Amino acid sequence: MAENTTTQAAGRRKEVVGEVVSSKMQKTIVVKVVRKKAHAFYGRVIAKNKKFYAHDEKNEARIGDVVRLEETRPLSKLKRWKLIEVVRKAPLVAGAAEISA
Repeated sequence: MAENTTTQAAGRRKEVVGEVVSSKMQKTIVVKVVRKKAHAFYGRVIAKNKKFYAHDEKNEARIGDVVRLEETRPLSKLKRWKLIEVVRKAPLVAGAAEISA
């Protein structure tokens, strides 16, 4: 699945890595970030999902891509992140080309 990292140094912007679940909007993608954490008492690993809306200026990200986002000023009602890079492209699927067209 997606690599789960959240980093922030003093005075720096947060960065997260996740998987694109929607790219149907113009210049906007929806990214699912999975955070895994061990339960405090039981020790079992629990996965928590969160969706982020991110600005994709060049419309380069597609569904299934793993991307890195950076925190930014509010760009719209829901968008507070921007695309920095596409970490890994999704494998090309025969039906995906017809859906994205």
